[in-house]
Amino acid sequence: MTGGAGGGLIRRHLRWMYRAGRPNRLARLMNTLAAWQFSTGLAPAHWVTLEVPGRRSGRPVAVPVVVADHDGGRYLVSMLGTEANWVHNVRAAGGRAVLRHGRREPVRLDEIPVADRPPILRRYLALAPGARAHVPVDRHAAVADFAGVADRFPVFRVTPDPGPPPPIGGGPGA
Repeated sequence: MTGGAGGGLIRRHLRWMYRAGRPNRLARLMNTLAAWQFSTGLAPAHWVTLEVPGRRSGRPVAVPVVVADHDGGRYLVSMLGTEANWVHNVRAAGGRAVLRHGRREPVRLDEIPVADRPPILRRYLALAPGARAHVPVDRHAAVADFAGVADRFPVFRVTPDPGPPPPIGGGPGA
């Protein structure tokens, strides 16, 4: 965990921004700005924007995410757990989405088994400082320590999708 009084204050603030697993108004504004920045490529390469059709509206939903690299693979992790909106949207879209970082990359997101998540969660926390307040294991902890929380944080393997990008727009079912 982040040491010192300042680190605790930051962690409390980040948890406040995502109370009940949903972003508040400030977090939504910051996410909108971050999604724009990440999609333009004006951020580190592992900071990207995930675009996926909304499961109810069919309209594109853009979310800033961090791509964790591990053993030659790329992964997305839900720092807010299983109830995050983007997780539901990805599942409803059959795993088809687009990552943006200066260019559009159609991808397939396949959820990986809980048993395979601990080392990826640890790597993710090394790359995503904003997620550290939401995952109750220190980023420096042993990989085995992540096994106890792995079922609470969905992890998706990112693979290229050579097909057309997912349908976006046109309402539900699009």
